[in-house]
Formats: sequence, structure tokens, C-alpha cells
Amino acid sequence: MRGQRSLLLGPARLCLRLLLLLGYRRRRPPLLRGLVQRWRYGKVCLRSLLFNSFGGSDAAIDAAFEPIYWLVDNMIRWCGVVFVVLVIVLTSSIVAIAYLCVLPLILRTYSVPRLCWHFFYSHWNLILIVFHYYQAITTPPGYPPQGQTDIATVSICKKCIYPKPARTHHCSICNRCVLKMDHHCPWLNNCVGHYNHRYFFSFCFFMTLGCVYCSYGSWDLFREAYAAIEKMKQLDKNKLQTVTNQVGCPHPTASCCSGQGTYHQTPPPTFSFRERVTHKSLVYLWFLCSSVALALGALTVWHAVLISRGETSIERLTNRKESCRLRAKGKVFRNHYNYGCLDNWKVFLGVDTGRHWLTRVLLPSSHLPHGNGMSWDPPPWVTAHSTSVMAV
Repeated sequence: MRGQRSLLLGPARLCLRLLLLLGYRRRRPPLLRGLVQRWRYGKVCLRSLLFNSFGGSDAAIDAAFEPIYWLVDNMIRWCGVVFVVLVIVLTSSIVAIAYLCVLPLILRTYSVPRLCWHFFYSHWNLILIVFHYYQAITTPPGYPPQGQTDIATVSICKKCIYPKPARTHHCSICNRCVLKMDHHCPWLNNCVGHYNHRYFFSFCFFMTLGCVYCSYGSWDLFREAYAAIEKMKQLDKNKLQTVTNQVGCPHPTASCCSGQGTYHQTPPPTFSFRERVTHKSLVYLWFLCSSVALALGALTVWHAVLISRGETSIERLTNRKESCRLRAKGKVFRNHYNYGCLDNWKVFLGVDTGRHWLTRVLLPSSHLPHGNGMSWDPPPWVTAHSTSVMAV
């Protein structure tokens, strides 16, 4: 058996060796050899030009989605004024319905102390909403100074090519760096940064309170208005059916129209135009306030959690990545801008004394935040001191 196998495999091995020798000794044509060399040289040049130690799948995905980012940024920039006008129109419509439709109803039913409480609370809430929204729109978020070299910076912005202080990020919509940038809000048509972050959060908080107040306070009126609208629909349907029967009856004065309980003899109670508008306005008020309370309330809670942790929306993402990186090395991440929940709120709201909770939080106040947005040393009254750190 072994002899037969050797006889069969011997010629096969010999043929294979001959083919390999012929292949190695065979020379390529000069033209083909030149093309191969140029192709290899081109690949080396392309790799050297496109080489980036920070490149990877994330960079490739960002480059692929760059046209989409450009489209979204330009749409938000163009539609910012539309969003602001929409907020003003919707808020004004709720205020108009409250004065024209709700106020005449509660004046006939509520007691005097209850009326006084609703009067003072509603107007206090409305003043705070208007004040903080106006301030959030008109107050610049804060920008790092350009042309100065004596400021503490942590890096160079790759888009502005200017020094970038700690907690500063570039806004692609505003096309400039923003101090302590949280996000770009299309409903403000402005960036939320160091100098208007408090106005933005206060507007969200008091707007949520106002929507909850309107939604809860108008619940009974909403149910009555919804029942009246359903009744109006039924009456319109019956009226149309009655007209159809009368058109189809050959003798309108005959017995077919005399004993059927039609509206010809007993007309139903009709709703005036004012009553119809009032009922529909109350339903519109309740649905709008309830939906805004849910959506804006969730956003307010999320930002309250971030403020309690001493971080912004952008820092939440970067801190999470840094925490995962250090956890893999057996270390613990520490946010050096976190002074504790209570002190974080004091720093954010600008509360230095106990009286400031009334004058700077519960009343309209245009005081400046702590610091200049470039250095982040804690105020002297902060109990949990931490070493100053510069982080991107």
C-alpha cells in the first residue's frame, strides 16, 4: 500500500516543484512591473496623507454624517425665529383664553379669598415666565475673548482656531465657541451658556408650573366644555337628520311629521357663537397645557439632575466616557465641578445668603452668575472645596 502511494504522490510533487520554479523564475513584463510599482507607491502616499492617530470608526461615521449635521444646523438656524414666535403666540393664546373665557366663569363661582389667591399666583407665575424667557433670548451666553493670550485655556478649538478655556465648546449653529455651553436651544434661538443658563432653567421651571396650574385648575371646566362639544355635535347631527326627513316627506304637514317628536314642534336648545368658542377654547387650553407640562416637565427634571451633579448636557456625555475609561483601569472618576447638591444649586442660582432665595429665585432678578466663565474656582462659601481642574 505504501509503495503504491509513493508511486502516485511522487509525480505530483515533482510537477508542483516545477510549477513553483517556473513561477518564481518567470519575469513580469516591464509595463506591468511599472504599473504595480506605481500602484504601491500611490497607496503609500495616500496612507501617509490620510494618516491620523485619532482616526477610527467614530471619525469615519462623523465624516459620513457631516452633510446631515450641516443640514440640521442650518435648518435650526433658519427656523429659530419661527420657534420663538410660536412660543410667544401659544403663550399669548393661553393668557387670552384665561382672561376672556376662564375669568368670567370663575368670577361667578369662586369665593373672594380663592379669587385673590388665583389672581396673585397666576400673575406672579406669568411675570416670571415672561421675564426669564426674555432674558434667556436676549442675554448672550458668553464667548471667550479672541486675541488674548493671558487666559487659562486647555486646548485650541479646531474650528475657531482660538484658545478654548475649560468647559467651553464650539456651537456649530452659532459658529463660535460658547463658555460653559450646555446646548443650543431652538426655542430660544440662542445658545444656553454661562450667562443665560439660569434664565433658561428658570423659564422651563416656571413654565412647567404654569402649565400644571392651568391644567389642574381647568379640569372641571374642561370636562364640562368637552361634554358640551359632544352635545353640540349630536344636536348638529340630529338637525341634519331632521332636515333630510323633511325634504324626503311628500307632505310636510301630514302625520308623518306631526307625531314623530321632530324639532319642527320642539326646537332643541341652541348654543350661541360665544358659547361654542368658549367651549372649544377651554378644551384647547387643557390639551396644550397638559402636553407642554409633560414634555417640558421631563426636560426640567433632567436639567435639575444635571445641575445637582454640577455638570452640563455636554459634560454628561464626556464625563460618562471618562468614567468608563477610568473604571476599566480600576480608578474612580471625580467631577471637580461638583461641590455637592445644595452648593451646586447655590452656585447655579447665585444664592449667597438666605435672603437671596427670595430676591434672586422667587422674584425676577438679573444678577450675574459666579465667575467669568473661564476660571472655575469655587466661591469662598462653598463647603466642599475641590482643586481647580481644566477639562475639555
